[in-house]
Amino acid sequence: MLLTRPRLASIAAAALLVSGCGLTSTSEQAGPEPSSSSRPTSASPSVTEQAQDPDTPTSWGPTLGELDAARELVSTWTPEQLAGGVIVGRFHGTDPEEPAAMVRDLHLAGVSVTSDNVVDEAQVRAMTTALAQAAREDGRDFPPVIGVDQEGGYVSHLRGIATDFPHFQSAGLAIQADARLGRRVTRAAALTTGLELRGLGFTWVFAPVADVTIGAADPTIGARSPSEDPKVAAQAVGAAVKGYDDAGIVSTIKHFPGHGTATTDSHDALPVVDSTLAEIEAHDLPPFESGIAHHAPAVMMSHLDLTSIAPDVPASMAPEVYDLLRDELGFEGVTITDSLGMGAVGGRPTPALQALEAGADLLLMPVDTATTHQIVVDAIESGEVSRERVEEAAARVVALQVWQARVAAQRPVPVDVVDRARAASADLLSAAY
Repeated sequence: MLLTRPRLASIAAAALLVSGCGLTSTSEQAGPEPSSSSRPTSASPSVTEQAQDPDTPTSWGPTLGELDAARELVSTWTPEQLAGGVIVGRFHGTDPEEPAAMVRDLHLAGVSVTSDNVVDEAQVRAMTTALAQAAREDGRDFPPVIGVDQEGGYVSHLRGIATDFPHFQSAGLAIQADARLGRRVTRAAALTTGLELRGLGFTWVFAPVADVTIGAADPTIGARSPSEDPKVAAQAVGAAVKGYDDAGIVSTIKHFPGHGTATTDSHDALPVVDSTLAEIEAHDLPPFESGIAHHAPAVMMSHLDLTSIAPDVPASMAPEVYDLLRDELGFEGVTITDSLGMGAVGGRPTPALQALEAGADLLLMPVDTATTHQIVVDAIESGEVSRERVEEAAARVVALQVWQARVAAQRPVPVDVVDRARAASADLLSAAY
């Protein structure tokens, strides 16, 4: 499907806006921003791919050398290891050994932790420690994906354990009130959230939300969105990505190409979005463009029926939507599906295989992790899914986890991280209201 090019100039504009965040510590300062005219697309060799220096960073985090090493590593993996390397599993209960055994025995990339899996701080630390140890026992010298939805507001699965932050709408309100101050407090909130999560043992956060809400008609995103204004949302997302990057945690801009116009909850059924491509470009893409311009390492794909792009197929399983993200927006990092246990995709046969074939690098929370693992193993062995596609996905994930470990080692979690997080939360709330 031939897609028109989005307005890439807005990326550079958003980058320039967010670059004025004004944080002053050495670890919080960002490098030069990529220009929209020079940002590569997957249709042609990128600037980083043409470079020879293995220390050259990619546009999404890892160096070329780290990516090459990851490709070499996964080329030696068995089908069982490859299948596990593209799955982020779900588990039930609160026993740390259950998810640790899944990571070790199924070679999972990692797991997603929900509020049903946590009891208190000590139990969370025991669980994340067990997961890291399980990855080592599986022969990995890089950390697993240990992810959590900790957006702030009502989507915060560590409530009562990590610092409470206001919903992400507060970032947009703060930017509307005072753009420079708003970007600064948004970035500081993401920084301290990320540091606090790292202190608890997490390596990923499934945030920030990049959806542009339409207000009351939007039953799913609402206050999780930074704004109804695409330009304001773009500034908030760019600032948050910078903060998470500064913290050495993998952030995930979501839910591509934008869930804010959907009037059905994808947790229950597949929403149909009839926006034209031009409307998606104008309303939904600017925050994703901004996040990518600010080196977002991961993008979560939505479960939406986008009638103008891939009718009757969830976006997370539609090659055309991955093409839009990679060929048109130039994203080169890790793509992860929204939860495969949601009602929007629950009735589809082999949703994990459909997503993997379409371009997903990570399959998030399938209904039955072990069964999905075996399905992917069988598909690799039979050739139903090419080994090349799975190696491509797994190598991106490995390289990103190597990046996370490297940056985290360079930026220790401060001993007063909880105090800093509480102050940042208060500052964000104060700037918004």
